[in-house]
Amino acid sequence: MKDLLRTEHLSRGDVDKILTTAREFASNPLKANQILSGKSVAIYMTKPSTRTRLASETAVAHLGGHPIFLRSDDLQLGRGETIADTARIISGFSDAMIIRTFKQSDVDELGRFATIPVINGLTDEDHPTQLLADWTTILEHFGSDFAGRKFAYFGDGNNMANSWLIMGAIMGVHVVVATPQGRFAPASTAVKRAQEIAETTGAKIEILHDAKDAAKGASVLYTDVWMSMGDPESERSEKMKALSPFKVDDSLLSIGASDAVFMHCLPAHREEEVSTSVIDGERSLIWRQAFHRRTTIQAALFHLLHGELNGRE
Repeated sequence: MKDLLRTEHLSRGDVDKILTTAREFASNPLKANQILSGKSVAIYMTKPSTRTRLASETAVAHLGGHPIFLRSDDLQLGRGETIADTARIISGFSDAMIIRTFKQSDVDELGRFATIPVINGLTDEDHPTQLLADWTTILEHFGSDFAGRKFAYFGDGNNMANSWLIMGAIMGVHVVVATPQGRFAPASTAVKRAQEIAETTGAKIEILHDAKDAAKGASVLYTDVWMSMGDPESERSEKMKALSPFKVDDSLLSIGASDAVFMHCLPAHREEEVSTSVIDGERSLIWRQAFHRRTTIQAALFHLLHGELNGRE
């Protein structure tokens, strides 16, 4: 597998390999600080970023490379140069590329024409590097025995909901997404793909529309902001009303398992999708998740550069 373009492209073996290496990089970030020596990695972002930018630049530096940060107005893409031509040019100057943008099809096209590894740092459909950080955190906290555990996501059926379903299917666990019915539900294509993968891994996929049912006995309660980048402000009132029953608060957390934890990909809007007492409470893992954005991007780069990810057949 040359690229990491979509969560669904990862096999369970690929995920296990990345998570193991990420934990090694967590304790020894400079253990492979020569593989990008004298080389560069292009980091192209058309969306603002805190965690992905910091994690990506630090990961490249820890591998001994030079990160080149590019905004949309730094390239000729905005003046009509094709994605294919851009991919070929960047491939001639860099040894890998990380991209954070809106359209998944743009990332797919970059991967098709680039001769270097391309990593999806977020699109409107998918967020594979975030899910790798999430599952590194889960593995670190609960250990490798997931039997009988339930992993629940609450709120907007956005790119995080899509990725949560697919990664849960890959990991072979009981994964739940709880959203309103209709326009704020997860993409039907993501649900279908998660169900297809679950048939091969033994995972249990549930789409629920009641937050309490989803939280019952869950080991992880996960949420994301309700207004994502690019969402029209005209939808705010409707979205807040529809999603308000899915707020993760102390009452919802208490329905979870006795050792339940809270997770959030950040940034967070306290007292919208999550109560302050939960996100800043002792059962919140948000800072460890954010830390593992670096370790998992570093691990993904390491294995892609060595040609060690096989992909899903």
